[in-house]
Amino acid sequence: MAKIIRSKSAAKPGAKKAGILSSPGEPAKRAGEPKASKPEASKPKPKPSKSKAWTPAEIHEAFSRFRKANPEPKGELEHLNPYTLLVAVVLSAQATDAGVNKATRALFAVADTPEKMLELGEEKVREYIKTIGLYRNKAKNVIALSEKLIAEFGGEVPRTRAEIESLPGAGRKTANVVLNMAYGEHTMAVDTHVFRVGNRTGLAPGNTPLEVELGLEKVIPSEFMLHAHHWLILHGRYTCLARKPRCEVCLINDLCRWPEKTV
Repeated sequence: MAKIIRSKSAAKPGAKKAGILSSPGEPAKRAGEPKASKPEASKPKPKPSKSKAWTPAEIHEAFSRFRKANPEPKGELEHLNPYTLLVAVVLSAQATDAGVNKATRALFAVADTPEKMLELGEEKVREYIKTIGLYRNKAKNVIALSEKLIAEFGGEVPRTRAEIESLPGAGRKTANVVLNMAYGEHTMAVDTHVFRVGNRTGLAPGNTPLEVELGLEKVIPSEFMLHAHHWLILHGRYTCLARKPRCEVCLINDLCRWPEKTV
C-alpha cells in the first residue's frame, strides 16, 4: 500500500487554522474572527459644514466696531522708513515682532539705508540680529536685498508687489505689508493670525493664505481696507487666540460664525 506523505504546511484534521486569510484589496484577518471594520483613519473625513456667509451689513458692522475701538491701528514692527520696514518684515518670518524690535533698534540706529547696511557687512549684521531665529540666512538676505535695491531700484523700496517679491527674503506677505504701511495701498497681508480669524469667524474661509487674502479683499468695504489687516492681526493676536479664544471680550462675538464660541 502506497504511503501517503502529508505536506508539513497542511493542517491536522480537527485543528483550527491559525494562518492569515486575506484576499486581494482587503486587509488580512484571522480565521474565525469577525470581519474587521474599515480603520477609522482611512475613512473619509466629513467635510466641515459651511456656515452661512456674512452679509455685507454684518461685515460693515464688524469693521465699524474695529474702527471705533481703534481708529488708527499701527503695525507693531518698529521702523524708520520704507527700507527699514522692509528689513523688519523680512526678519519677522518665524519670529515675534517684539523679538525683531529688540534686535533692530540698535541695527537701524547705524544702518537705516541700503548703502549703510552694505557698509556694515553681513558679519556685523549677524551680530545685531543673532537673537532672531534663522539669523544667519536672514543676514544674507538683508545684504542681498540691499545690493539689489541699489543696483536695480536706485536704493529705493519699489512700489509694486512683483518688484518687492523679487527681493531676497521677501514674499507676498512682505510685499503686502510694505505696500500698505509704507505706501498706503489697500492690501491684505495674511499672517497666521489673519488666516485664523478669516477661517474661524467664517468671514473669509480658505485653505491657503492666498485664498483668505483674496476672500477678505472681496468682502471688506474699501473704506476699511487701509487698516483692515491691522485690525484683524491685532484681533487674532490678543482676542481670537489660537488655543483659548477670548470670546467673552470679542467685539464681534455676536456676528462670528464659529460653532464653538463660548458666548
